[in-house]
Amino acid sequence: MSYKPFALSLLNGAPREASSQLVTWRLGGIAVTRIAFGCVWAIDAWFKWQPGFADNFTSYLTKALDGQPPAIAIWINFWIHVLSVNPHLFAFLVAMGETAIALGLLFGALSKLTCLVGILLSLSIWSTAHGFGGPYGPGSTDIGVWIIYVLVFIGLFLGNAGLTFGVDRYLASASGKTIKGQRLSRM
Repeated sequence: MSYKPFALSLLNGAPREASSQLVTWRLGGIAVTRIAFGCVWAIDAWFKWQPGFADNFTSYLTKALDGQPPAIAIWINFWIHVLSVNPHLFAFLVAMGETAIALGLLFGALSKLTCLVGILLSLSIWSTAHGFGGPYGPGSTDIGVWIIYVLVFIGLFLGNAGLTFGVDRYLASASGKTIKGQRLSRM
């Protein structure tokens, strides 16, 4: 029995089973990350369905204006003007979008589309209500969490997150899709 680290044994020509175990572990990790991230989005969506969100929707953008440089202030003012036409409709659309993202992540359904929509919504929120994570100046400590959400979505997109413990496996199997030449079978 070898007590070498698992990753080192793979480098030294370990049997095919060890490589398969690593792939299985990695896919399981991606699935757990997807589901945990879905829980985060579900909680966030729940907050968006509260009456206070729709009633104060425009004020979130107005608060983001404080201390912003002129270029970012122009961008945020543009969106305040657009949203002021019907703030309740836009609040409803954000709540629906976040709910759809949460369900897509939790169930691993249409995960590529879910990740793309998540990237777009995260960038929208980061660039408006969060003012690109600013204002920046003395005492600034970070660029905001929403840009990190974008990176998580990119990782889930590239990792085919819905194929493990998700509906996408069944959708791909039913459509006859393969991954690296291997036909997907039902779990």
